[in-house]
Amino acid sequence: MTDHAVRWIDLRPREDAIDVDAAIRRVVERGWFVLGPEVEGFEAEFATATGSEHTTAVASGTDALTLTLRGLGIGAGDDVITTALSAVFTAQAIMMAGARPVFADIDPDRLTVDPAAVEALVGPRTAAVIPVHLYGQPADLPALAAVADRHGLALVEDCCQAHLATCGGVPVGTTGVAAAYSFYPTKNLGALGDGGAVCTRDASLDARLRRLRNGGQTSRDHHTEPAAHSRLDEIQAAVLRARLPYLREWTTRRRALATRYRDGLREVPIRVPPESDPGHVYHLFPIRTVARDRLRDHLRDRNIETLTHYPTPLPAQPAFADMEPNHSPVAAAVCGELLSLPLYPSMTEAAVTRVVDAVASNNIGVVP
Repeated sequence: MTDHAVRWIDLRPREDAIDVDAAIRRVVERGWFVLGPEVEGFEAEFATATGSEHTTAVASGTDALTLTLRGLGIGAGDDVITTALSAVFTAQAIMMAGARPVFADIDPDRLTVDPAAVEALVGPRTAAVIPVHLYGQPADLPALAAVADRHGLALVEDCCQAHLATCGGVPVGTTGVAAAYSFYPTKNLGALGDGGAVCTRDASLDARLRRLRNGGQTSRDHHTEPAAHSRLDEIQAAVLRARLPYLREWTTRRRALATRYRDGLREVPIRVPPESDPGHVYHLFPIRTVARDRLRDHLRDRNIETLTHYPTPLPAQPAFADMEPNHSPVAAAVCGELLSLPLYPSMTEAAVTRVVDAVASNNIGVVP
């Protein structure tokens, strides 16, 4: 891509640059790099921002899910129902906990897991449900919570793409027993490397998560159970503390750019997934077209970057070939149509207009 390209994402520091530099320098000068005051400070500040009572910072969003399941006692012999459309790490986290992922099809509009499909898959081994708030769009939490309550299941929210999202005015991550977040650099709140966190109202779960992230340690050289080595380092915590005050402003900007896209693409023969809840935070802006590959090439020829999230439904991934056969026709169809357009807080209105004009200039097919 040239300097005149529209990047799919731009991760270079902007208004946060001075704060990020100062945060890194503060950690280096202090000389404390693991499980110190920056992690403690970030945990408290992120709990407040998300409406949670407790936050445990870990090494990644995947670890956040895995350790949450382990903390709940879910593992070998248990099934965990999740969506057929997500990044692979949601399902891999279930397997890393020793449980078996069971894939439910998605709602064709919301593109998050269909509560009716979840309920149809509940069986005697089912222990939990993990909905993913995909692309920043909240899953149907009231319906999913009702399913979980009827069957005595743990509801664990995958909020890795949904920082500050709300569902019916309620912050995501506060309906279930716990919520997992990722701070991978491309996320709405991103670090300069990997990072994650678990948010919960359950003090006993939080206490166990703190042991599980640190080798099962309860005091120095005293380890009470087999556990992980999954700790957010001090530099990443300091960077996240520096960026957290900007998150609401960045979220507002994402929503404004998404509105500009929606308005500009209204007459173009593609499908823009509807905003099912005003609490959508637009981690990504996917569109759908049966001519996805042709449109991708058309935009690439005009120096506009795009990505596909995701080209393969999870049940079709080789990693899950040993799972029971799964039929998720909606997810399978959607995966052949999705294309993520550029969207990030520093993107200009002119860049959005350029993308819209380029999409409109191609003779593409509409999704029926």
